[in-house]
Amino acid sequence: MSVVTNSLKVAELLYRQQGNSDLKVIVTGGERTPSEALVGPVARLALSHLNTDLCFMGVHGLDSSRGLTSPNSLEAETNAAFIEATSRLVILADSSKFQLRSLAAIAPLNAVDTIITDATLSPATAELFASKVTNFITAPAATSIRKTS
Repeated sequence: MSVVTNSLKVAELLYRQQGNSDLKVIVTGGERTPSEALVGPVARLALSHLNTDLCFMGVHGLDSSRGLTSPNSLEAETNAAFIEATSRLVILADSSKFQLRSLAAIAPLNAVDTIITDATLSPATAELFASKVTNFITAPAATSIRKTS
């Protein structure tokens, strides 16, 4: 299995976890953002040569009319390249991201196959967005796990 990412943090985590598995981690390259993502023309060029089956993507904002958005135009362009390279798009967004419109558009909602969010989203907002995508999943509240020494 291969994983393509533009996140240095995700690449490092997967690399450490892979052990003796057949997991291949591919990092796109590009300009580093404060969140340790790689964006820009180099990332877009790398993605233009790849085909993926499934893309999990977090976004800054989901607007019912403008779709997926980001405050960073280079990040938006890189995310759009991920969408073009994939067969299925899954958006992971907590309830604070809904009806939030950022500077740069990434893609319309009809590009999304599945949205996964938390249970605190209002029923009206959930119904609105569920009508615009194939699958809409509300996950139960997360439970924190503490390690004890």
